[in-house]
Amino acid sequence: MTLDSPHRLTLTPIAQTRTQSRWRFEAMRAHSAPRLIFIARGQGRITVAGLTAGYGANNLIYVPARVMHGLEVGPTVFGQMLTIPAAMASDWPDAPVHLRLRDVPVQKQLAGHLDALERELSSDLPGHDRAALYQLGLLSIFFDRQMQARPAEAVDRRADTAAARLVAAYTDLIERDFRSAQGVAAYAAQLGVTPTHLTRCCKATCGKSALRLLNDRVLHEARVMLRDSKTPVNRIAAGLGFGSAAYFTRAFQSRTGLTPSAFRSREGGAPGFEARSLTNP
Repeated sequence: MTLDSPHRLTLTPIAQTRTQSRWRFEAMRAHSAPRLIFIARGQGRITVAGLTAGYGANNLIYVPARVMHGLEVGPTVFGQMLTIPAAMASDWPDAPVHLRLRDVPVQKQLAGHLDALERELSSDLPGHDRAALYQLGLLSIFFDRQMQARPAEAVDRRADTAAARLVAAYTDLIERDFRSAQGVAAYAAQLGVTPTHLTRCCKATCGKSALRLLNDRVLHEARVMLRDSKTPVNRIAAGLGFGSAAYFTRAFQSRTGLTPSAFRSREGGAPGFEARSLTNP
């Protein structure tokens, strides 16, 4: 079951508010369409493919489709997250990119692109949907030019280490198989390493154990399904590889402090993000 649409162009604000839970950004997740994250102010950490890095104001972070990531959002952080339709993913890089835009003229140029895109997404004028997609195309050209202008910082060199490559491969396997109820030992065996070595590498690259990364991904999917669907709890449990609804409920409550039903009631009644979006024809 896929709850995020790979066909929608969406611009969503990033901010911590009293009505929005931190898991909406911070929990490990992946999407079927790419994401472009712009941090306008504040600072924190982001983990992409098992590699954690700091971010600050005027940072632009691209996350390809099906790449696990989580973004820490503190009370001073504000930004925007752009969902790129899968049909336009070929205009964007194949690997994660983290750009730090230090030049004021470049920052203003980016702000202009995002403002123009938001205007079209908010408009009801004829052709606004095509105009928004054209604005997205211009933004992709801007992004490509910034990558070419600063190639040394576009890709985190730490990703070339053996530990980072192993953890990236592990997160890829998690994203593919997290519904299968496999444990860390099974993933480690597929990667040709011991669970101890895998956990050591995970802690070195992102400060989390291999089990924590796996559990975070499963828990995020459970939260999304509880929030965005009416699927019965026992079917959610079965779909995520739990042997019974009771076991799923105990595991969920131990991590969140709420039963699945209580979580659904709380999150279903809370205001959502005011995202601007359109469906790619």
